[in-house]
Amino acid sequence: MSYYFCIVGTRDNPLFELEFGTSKQGGDGQARFSPEARAMNPFIVHSSLDIVEEVQWLSPQMYLKRIDQFSTSHISTFLTPTLTKFLLLHLPHPPNTSPLPPAHNPNAFPPFLPYTSVPPTNASITGIGNTTASSSSSRASATSTNTSIANNPTSPQTEEAIRLFFGEVFECWIKAIMSPFGGTEKVIGSAVFRQRVVAAGRKYL
Repeated sequence: MSYYFCIVGTRDNPLFELEFGTSKQGGDGQARFSPEARAMNPFIVHSSLDIVEEVQWLSPQMYLKRIDQFSTSHISTFLTPTLTKFLLLHLPHPPNTSPLPPAHNPNAFPPFLPYTSVPPTNASITGIGNTTASSSSSRASATSTNTSIANNPTSPQTEEAIRLFFGEVFECWIKAIMSPFGGTEKVIGSAVFRQRVVAAGRKYL
């Protein structure tokens, strides 16, 4: 799973952003967004702010869970008491792999390739191969990854891991804004804060 985390102020102004990858299931903690996805991530997250503003009045919880989806990218949200928003975009993919570029994958569908980390294979498109073995393999793979944090963005285990991640980042954020040089609407440039967010991602995601 690749993650794009950002903190957005009350005026929809970005205050902090960070990319990282899963450290679970053999992941190395490196984000593997394609260049197109990396450019689009801020726009995808920003487009979900309207949904956040609708949902925030319907729930007494700060953790609003998964609120939006664009192609295979999912957006989860945490709302602070000051209405500062923590948004986490997560894109599932096999550990330590990345999407194939269009030049190397002529059978892919270009409109969806930047946001899909598992492009279709020749066999899946043409139907060539042993369908019985493929079905058995698919069922086994689905069973093994059904609750995997690294591969399943909608499982209860993933939601709980994201909740814990947001909770730890929230504590770090409170300490950052209490600084005489900080504030709820100021860009967070602290290297210590960034390191703690990275550590929280490595710990839970």
